[in-house]
Amino acid sequence: MPKTLNPLQLVADRWQPSARFVQRAAFACVVMAVIIVVTGGAVRLTQSGLGCPTWPTCTEDSLTPTPEMGINGVIEFTNRMLTYVLCAVVGLAITAARARAPRRRSLTRLGWAQFWLVASNGIIGGITVLTGLNPYIVASHFLAATALLTVAVVMWRRASEGDEEPRDLVARPVRQLGWVLVVATALLIVIGTVVTGSGKHAGDAKKDVHRIPLDVREITQLHVDLVCVVLGLVVALWFVLRAVKAPAGTHRGVVELFGVLMLQGTIGFVQYVNDSPELLVGTHMLGSCLVWIAVLRVFLSLRDRGELHASVPAPSGGHDTLQPAAASSR
Repeated sequence: MPKTLNPLQLVADRWQPSARFVQRAAFACVVMAVIIVVTGGAVRLTQSGLGCPTWPTCTEDSLTPTPEMGINGVIEFTNRMLTYVLCAVVGLAITAARARAPRRRSLTRLGWAQFWLVASNGIIGGITVLTGLNPYIVASHFLAATALLTVAVVMWRRASEGDEEPRDLVARPVRQLGWVLVVATALLIVIGTVVTGSGKHAGDAKKDVHRIPLDVREITQLHVDLVCVVLGLVVALWFVLRAVKAPAGTHRGVVELFGVLMLQGTIGFVQYVNDSPELLVGTHMLGSCLVWIAVLRVFLSLRDRGELHASVPAPSGGHDTLQPAAASSR
């Protein structure tokens, strides 16, 4: 019986990417995940949410936007096409991770998790259009994109470290404080989607789009309160890490997170007092991604999984030997 050929195995037999290439492919996934969030926000902020009034085609009779649909149809359709670019980047990361020797199943699983998140979020995006920009579906669309960003960041981190069992670099209570920071930031992002769903930018000016029936000022105040909680946790974590003499890299990550949070808070304040101008709202969405990336990086820096190893063919025999990768690959 002929042996079943796996296309990824065929690639692995003919191509051996470097550790740096795999890391860059994983980082490209992070960049594309951020771009998808920002361009999705641009669709809403330019009132192009129903630029293509149906899905998966743009109209019932056309796959692409027609001239009568104007710039809104072009913006919405372009955002849909970016999904294919994202799929290509994720596909490259999966292929590079699979072709890299020694094979790291944990890395390829993270790549496939991104693929299925992209596919599922594409369906959620279609439901968003078919339901006339229902704010709850819009919020779930954003949160699914944030989940994609989460997996992309984890894959990026895992691509630069080994496969040993995780070893805490700090005491367990400090690690738990890191968990609390992650949960609080996640809640902050969720409440941010509620603020958006009850606010002024519904996504389409030609249709009476349903909004979440909450007082936008009250829900915004809750959002601000959570910002204060997250800032407090970041400051507390910084002091604790200094007290326990944690690695310098972890300290640096907390300082970077604090800086991003302060910048994001400033943008949010200016946005609020100026009645949410579109450009600032879009910038705030970008800031949301950067805050989440910084939080994840801090949390992941609290543990270590050993050195990344490179595969080097042995002088004789058919087996690979493992040795630590160059520091530039870390």
